[in-house]
Amino acid sequence: MGLTFYTNPMSRGRIVRWMLEEVGADYKTVVLDYATTMKAPEYLAINPMGKVPALVHDGGVVTEVAAICLWLAERYPAAGLIPADRGALYRWMFFGAGPLEQAVVNTAMGWVPPPERRRAVGYGCLEDVLATLTGHLQASRYFCGEDFSVADVYVGSQIGWGMQFGTLPGNPVLAGYWDRIKDRPALMRAGAIDEALMKKE
Repeated sequence: MGLTFYTNPMSRGRIVRWMLEEVGADYKTVVLDYATTMKAPEYLAINPMGKVPALVHDGGVVTEVAAICLWLAERYPAAGLIPADRGALYRWMFFGAGPLEQAVVNTAMGWVPPPERRRAVGYGCLEDVLATLTGHLQASRYFCGEDFSVADVYVGSQIGWGMQFGTLPGNPVLAGYWDRIKDRPALMRAGAIDEALMKKE
């Protein structure tokens, strides 16, 4: 199948790049600029949000990082990134796309729900999210058990880069988990590609 990957090396597209490398996909990269080509009519016809990443496959479009990662895992089963426990897979993929992303972004933007309003917020507070991640990874090697999966690409990226840039408080459990996945060859390849693209910017 023909795959075209729309991205910017300073975006969440880095997660998708890692996933593309994990599954061994043959893909074409189109780098877009935030101020110009990402808002151009040609790209808005692909993603009306005017954001990256997006994946086009034989005319079909997939946007949203979690959706792209799951789509790739399912289309490339030989990569072995779909775990037997689908319930755990969906739980952690949606946890990453919902509570984790919301808590990190809201906190980084300076909005913290007051204690009396936490019940009205889907994630409660960043501390609850952090405790949930820590408790799970204290008992499990990876998000879906003993084997690395697409959930580790998606949620693991958020943990690693969140700790790196200070948007997610680190602790020994999360640091230990990141140490288990940060040297994967696919991540090394993806990082090298995006770093080279950044130098061209």
